Amino acid sequence: MTGLARWASDPARSRGRRHAEPSPTPRTEHQRDRDRIVHSTAFRRLVYKTQVFVNHEGDLFRTRLTHSLEVAQLGRSMARLLRLNEDLVEAIALAHDLGHTPFGHAGQDALHACMAPYGGFEHNLQSLRVVDELEQRYAGFDGLNLSFEAREGILKRCARPVAERLEQQEPGGIGRRFLDGTQPGLEAQLVNLADEIGYNAHDIDDGVRSGLLTLAQLENLPLVDRFRAEALHDHPTLDGQPRRLLAETLRRLLSAQVYDVVAETTRRLSAADPADADAVRRLPPLVAASEQVKHDAASLKRFLFAALYRHPQVMATTDCARAVVKELFEAYLSSPAELPADHAARADTPRAVADYIAGMTDRFAQREHHRLTGRQAFDTGMA
Repeated sequence: MTGLARWASDPARSRGRRHAEPSPTPRTEHQRDRDRIVHSTAFRRLVYKTQVFVNHEGDLFRTRLTHSLEVAQLGRSMARLLRLNEDLVEAIALAHDLGHTPFGHAGQDALHACMAPYGGFEHNLQSLRVVDELEQRYAGFDGLNLSFEAREGILKRCARPVAERLEQQEPGGIGRRFLDGTQPGLEAQLVNLADEIGYNAHDIDDGVRSGLLTLAQLENLPLVDRFRAEALHDHPTLDGQPRRLLAETLRRLLSAQVYDVVAETTRRLSAADPADADAVRRLPPLVAASEQVKHDAASLKRFLFAALYRHPQVMATTDCARAVVKELFEAYLSSPAELPADHAARADTPRAVADYIAGMTDRFAQREHHRLTGRQAFDTGMA
C-alpha cells in the first residue's frame, strides 16, 4: 500500500485471519475488515444504543453509532497526517463499541454484576466476541473473521486471567500483549485516543443540549474556555448565539487536540525511529497528546464525571437501566425458553443470556422487560 510510513500497518503484511480466505483483491485486507463491520448486524444496532442519554430522551443526542462514526472521522484525519493505515483505523473505530450493552455504562455495570459468578462481563471483550463468534453471516465460519490487526485494536484492555485464556486458545495471538507488556499497532493506539477526544467534546455538546450543563460552567475549564474566548474574539456576534458559539468552540477544541496529537506523536516517532510496525509493539506507547493537553483533558473528564455523568437526572435513568438489565438477566436465567432458540440451545446459559442482553438496543430491552415483567421501567412520555 503506497504512501504509508514504514511503521504503519501494511495490509500486505497482515498477520492474517483465524480462518484462511482468498485475498480480497482489489480491496486490501483492512478495507475488507471495514466493509464487514459496516454490514454487520451488531453495527446497525448501535443506532439505538445509549451514549449518555437513553434513546427515548431525544432524537439529536449521540448514540453509539454516531459516536463510532465521529471516532472514525477523527482517527482517519490523524492517520492521514501521520501516514498510518486509514482503513485499519476506520475499521477499529467502527467496531470498538460493538459489544456495548443497551443503556451505556449503566447496562455494562449491571450485566457485569449479574455475570460475576460466571466470569464477569466487559464490553471490550464482548466486542471481540461479536466479531469472532456471535455474528452469523458467513457459511465457512462464525463471526466476521477479521484480521489480527483489527482484532487487536478492538481489544483495548484485558484482565490477565482473560488474557491467559485467550493465549491458550490462540497462542501468540491478541491476548499475548497483555501478558508480555507490549503494545498494539499505531492504528490501535490512535483509535484509543480518538475515542477519548471524541466523547469528551461530544458529551459536552449533548450535556448542554439536554440542559444539564450550562455554558457558564464551561468557563472554568481551560481546555474549553480558551477556544470559547478565541471564537468570541474572531466572531463577536456569537455572544448572542449560544448554540453556535458552543459549536464553534468545540470545533476548535477538536481541531486543536487532533493537531496536538499529531505533533506529539510525530516527535515520539522521530525519537524512537521504529523500523516497522512490529518494532512499534516493543516500544512504549507512541501515539499521545502533549503533557499540557493531557492535563487539561483530565480536568475536563473530572468535570464531566461530576457535573454530567453523576447529575441526578442522569443517575435516575441509570438506576432504571440497571434494574432493567438485572431483571432481564434473572428472567432469562430462570426461564431459558424465553430466549431465542439459538441462544436457549447453548450449554452455557449465563453466557448465552449475557450475549443476548448485550446485543439488545435500548428500546428492545425496554420492550422485552415490559413483556417479561409487565412493568414500564422508564417514563418515556409516550403512550
